[in-house]
Amino acid sequence: MRAAVARMRSLWRDMTGESAYERYLARHALEHPGCAPMSSREFWRARSRLAEESISTGCC
Repeated sequence: MRAAVARMRSLWRDMTGESAYERYLARHALEHPGCAPMSSREFWRARSRLAEESISTGCC
């Protein structure tokens, strides 16, 4: 039962984007081991900026 709840929580966090910063940290550690990652605040600002700049109308 506990494992099922943990899996559901993990899926929910992935669907809502809540785990995005943790995934970013893991990927950053692999790809840029000598560089400091963005802070949580910087990450969420950059993510919001990217979402605003790359709005798609669904056409082209």
